[in-house]
Amino acid sequence: MAQSNMKVAVQKFGNFLSSMVLPNIGAFIAWGLITALFIPTGFFPNESLANLVGPMVTYLLPLLIGYTGGKLVHDQRGGVVGAIATMGVIVGAPDTPMFLGAMVMGPLGAYVIKKFDGAIEGKIRAGFEMLVNNFSAGILGGILAILAFLGVGPAVDAFTNLLVSGVDWLVAAGLLPLTSILIEPAKILFLNNAINHGVLSPIGLEQVQQGGKSILFLLEANPGPGLGILLAFMFFGKGTAKQSASGAGIIHFFGGIHEIYFPYVLMKPMLFVSVILGGMSGVFTLVLLGGGLVSPASPGSILAITAVTPPEGMAYLANFAAVFVAAAVSFIVSAIVLKSSKTTDEDIEGATKKMQEMKGKKSSVAGQVSHGTMPEQVNKIVFACDAGMGSSAMGASLLRKKVKAANLDVSVTNTSISNLPSDAQVVITQEELTPRAKNKLPNVYHISVDNFLSSPEYDKLIASLQDGITGEQAEVVEDAQEEAVNAEPNADHDDDLLLEENIFMNQEFATKEEAIRFAGEALVKAGYVEESYVDAMIDREGITSTYMGNNVAIPHGTEDAKKAVIKSGFTVVQVPNGVDFNGEKAKMIFGIAGKDGTHLEILSGIAVVCSEQENVDRMVLAKSAKELKDIINSN
Repeated sequence: MAQSNMKVAVQKFGNFLSSMVLPNIGAFIAWGLITALFIPTGFFPNESLANLVGPMVTYLLPLLIGYTGGKLVHDQRGGVVGAIATMGVIVGAPDTPMFLGAMVMGPLGAYVIKKFDGAIEGKIRAGFEMLVNNFSAGILGGILAILAFLGVGPAVDAFTNLLVSGVDWLVAAGLLPLTSILIEPAKILFLNNAINHGVLSPIGLEQVQQGGKSILFLLEANPGPGLGILLAFMFFGKGTAKQSASGAGIIHFFGGIHEIYFPYVLMKPMLFVSVILGGMSGVFTLVLLGGGLVSPASPGSILAITAVTPPEGMAYLANFAAVFVAAAVSFIVSAIVLKSSKTTDEDIEGATKKMQEMKGKKSSVAGQVSHGTMPEQVNKIVFACDAGMGSSAMGASLLRKKVKAANLDVSVTNTSISNLPSDAQVVITQEELTPRAKNKLPNVYHISVDNFLSSPEYDKLIASLQDGITGEQAEVVEDAQEEAVNAEPNADHDDDLLLEENIFMNQEFATKEEAIRFAGEALVKAGYVEESYVDAMIDREGITSTYMGNNVAIPHGTEDAKKAVIKSGFTVVQVPNGVDFNGEKAKMIFGIAGKDGTHLEILSGIAVVCSEQENVDRMVLAKSAKELKDIINSN
């Protein structure tokens, strides 16, 4: 138990470190590109533009980290105080980029102001709230900045210099490749982003200041070890793992999504040896040839690595060679492991579930978590997803029907997380999105679900609402029923949104990305969306899975992609053998394009039909597009 608790604590700490850096990666890339282009040894040396390099790394990047860390602890107010406190360490050690200092002072400043706010809550006279809030943030932030200037800045400076000296010693002693023994397994288990952005990047940026590049940016980001694993599965794997390896390899190498190869290693633990030896070989090559990058490569794709490779010397040769050597060594060892395996089929789905459990991303059993306290009287429930037009619309349709059947006067709507209304009392989201929803509305009752189509949380919520209903509420039920009738799904209302020519039968896909792209390209051909919408569908899937439960997935674009929608429409893809969606089998895929809410009625109809597994099974067994459409319209 103690070991498990320690693992969880380490995981949370690592995730917190990486969460301070990851939202600001765009700024790191901007700084890295400006450095690579305009410094005296850059592609296009420019003395004037090179003046941007120093202030960005000295002030901009640490302040962004400090603000982000503070906001994670205490929202906007914590971010402001965290940034003020971070300025103290920046000025206190002007010769060292204060990334580590920002990671300390940003959250610390937010924690102090959070405790202060808690202590004075309810004790400020009406009309004085703004005065107290502004002065308390200014005074406490100023005090923390002074303390950081006098003590924390110099201490972090000394610690950073010690770490850099340690890395230099490892390089000089030829021991740096041994770090792969820790880095590669830790990546797969639970600390990939934390290692890269929480530990290696701050030290690497200090090395860049001194030598123009750092090898540390490639210790974790090198895609070679993972590529070797996936290539070995392509040639020597079996079953679904072999079929999906090629698509996973493309996503990993060019997209930089390293997590995609983790399940393949977990499926055969001997492959840990492959990634360790591959990582060690890559690091040895970097040391031998003098490789390195000018800023973090995030995501860890070959394209990102190319973009931030310095132009001087043999840097390109060294970096590309490190990727190639790591992939080759990993491939050879993996091939030996797979060829000697007696297994007749590889359970990639089981390994994916195992990975999700280890990383804390998803429960091994479909379930739900509630956060906060249910209000005594609920008038407004909001379903939220990333774009607000797919999974949330389906969930809202199902709950709205249950609310109507229970004669409750409760509004049920759906929206994107970024547009959550301030008057929402209950917010329902997929489990992966709940932290974002809580950050947006921290004081409301949040419900997390894994399955929007058949979550038991709906019935529990209805029961809770019924227990709390009053006689006065019952008097207005009749008006609520009328409103619910107006929102009742009617799949025949806009029949041209679901056409037989946009229903595709008996399809096979190796990966969910391939299936999503097929559904998206069908939307393009049907004239519903522009070409850019297809990539937005892939991006949306990367945020959180669009698998809804009951063998149904509803891929759609991100919120920003709504401008690429020409008109509302659907494509339906029947996949009898199923395609893996993060460990779940999707056999019916509904590609969605929604404009101005005109798709919601038919989407509601689909939600109602798909809420019954029996109906989904009938759709999977349907022999023609007409038969499948009739089942959808049968609600």
